[in-house]
Amino acid sequence: MIDNPPPWPNGARCAVAFSFDVDADSVVHASHGAAAIDMPHALAHMRYDPFVATPRLARLFGEHQVPITCFVPGWVAETYPAAVEAILRHGANELGNHGHFHEWPSKQTVEQERESLERGTEALMRLSGVRPRGYRAPYYGLSASTYDLLIEMGFAYDSSLFADDVPILLDNGKGRLVELPVPASVDDYNQYVSSRAFDYLMKISAPAQALEVYRAEFDALWEFGGLWVSVWHPAVSGRPAQALAIRNLVEHMQARGDVWFATLGQITDHINGLVATGAWQPRVERVPFYTTPVIGNKP
Repeated sequence: MIDNPPPWPNGARCAVAFSFDVDADSVVHASHGAAAIDMPHALAHMRYDPFVATPRLARLFGEHQVPITCFVPGWVAETYPAAVEAILRHGANELGNHGHFHEWPSKQTVEQERESLERGTEALMRLSGVRPRGYRAPYYGLSASTYDLLIEMGFAYDSSLFADDVPILLDNGKGRLVELPVPASVDDYNQYVSSRAFDYLMKISAPAQALEVYRAEFDALWEFGGLWVSVWHPAVSGRPAQALAIRNLVEHMQARGDVWFATLGQITDHINGLVATGAWQPRVERVPFYTTPVIGNKP
């Protein structure tokens, strides 16, 4: 089913990376600007993330000895340092760049996007002492310049695309970046979020139903040797019933066995090692995917 699965460490059948976008209320301020301070419902919804959910999830994964990767906007790290400290305290976890105010990269100029990346990196380095190696675009909203900037700035990987079932390489002619793709179904907003404050109205699933989706995706990737990456948000999946479903999923994966639980940075290092030794060759995509419009003229 997967034509070219990579060999995973210790003969594992698949790799699993639990990743969280620790957005807090940056999304409210980025979306509404000065009007955000008059939106207490939306602010409280998202501030649940750093005060309650992120520490809870960090403890849960620490107790199961499973590492996590957390993409944290720079402003969130500066505003809620205790949440970041909880992530780092409860295991060998990784911080990834997620911009500064959770802005849409596709709505920024190149220099604005560069500044967001730089400020996000600086904030995480001040708290952790470690330069983030990976990136996930807020809203998955990559711009035409994102990959050029990431490669120029020395990032090792991105995890923003629904591009494959295994890692691929992105090449812009000046350098390469590992892309760690996300299964499109494993985003908790699709399962749990229905909020007029965010103009996001979906049918709310029972945690058991969401767990069924996540588990089915894992079981398939386990069978065929793929990479399973979650895109979850503490303000959504860190609430009690949803966190319990996560615990059940982790225990299902551990009971299945032959799973390599890793941070996205560890997976990147493994893939680069395979490529360097010639043990495995991923698909290579040239970016941008198109340099001229397929239909019509670019405005």
